[in-house]
Amino acid sequence: MKPAFTLCIDIGNSQIYSGVFDAEGNIGLRFRKVMSKDMSADEYGIFFKSVLRENGFDPEKITHIVLCSVVPEAVYSIYRACQKYFVMDPFILKAGVKTGLQISYRNPLEVGSDRIADAIAAIHRYPNRDCIIVDFGTATTFEAVTADRRYLGGAIAPGLKIGMQALEQRTARLPSVEITSTGVVCGRSTTESIQAGLYYGHLGMIREIVGRMTEECFSSKRPVVLATGGFSQLFLDAGVFDAVLPDLVLEGLYHALLLNLE
Repeated sequence: MKPAFTLCIDIGNSQIYSGVFDAEGNIGLRFRKVMSKDMSADEYGIFFKSVLRENGFDPEKITHIVLCSVVPEAVYSIYRACQKYFVMDPFILKAGVKTGLQISYRNPLEVGSDRIADAIAAIHRYPNRDCIIVDFGTATTFEAVTADRRYLGGAIAPGLKIGMQALEQRTARLPSVEITSTGVVCGRSTTESIQAGLYYGHLGMIREIVGRMTEECFSSKRPVVLATGGFSQLFLDAGVFDAVLPDLVLEGLYHALLLNLE
């Protein structure tokens, strides 16, 4: 029997992204929190229960919790928060659990669990299709997954926010700016110029890596190209992606839980 309500938690370097799925696999609630390695189990537990209540959801209805993390320091506190405030052990997506994927990394233990979650969601949304997934987080990651469910690997590049912070911190006069598309590549102010460089520089990188990955991994046969992550909506109309799916990592966590409940 499918879980009644599942809380999925993606612990990233910059943010914790969470969502609640019902028994039909529909996500009805999403929320984010700035990541802090110093928060205690009690602080996490109070946060999760409070945000559920504030959004009109009874925390007592949560029957399962699943999480993935790229921040090892935060896992223990959130695990203890789930035990104390939800009276359950969360399922952790990590090496050794069922994923439905054949991991072709030289060392499968090196693959971030968030990247695996993205791949799990992709093979469920697009069965029997080759896929490239671009995840816009603190880092911008690229994943290649074959139609027969082999996770081939990918590429990792600095994310948009890292690029902006590097300019701000390593130059004397360049300010922090909103990360957005100006619609023009030739900026008419310092702010526009930074925005253009960040956006179109990233877009050019995406096109180059996706093109080379298509040729290298899929013999130039075009895969489904998906975007996900916090900045994915910026590239909605860029003509690069077949779909922009902000909740992909949460969907992958949900499907991983179901696979391991069987």
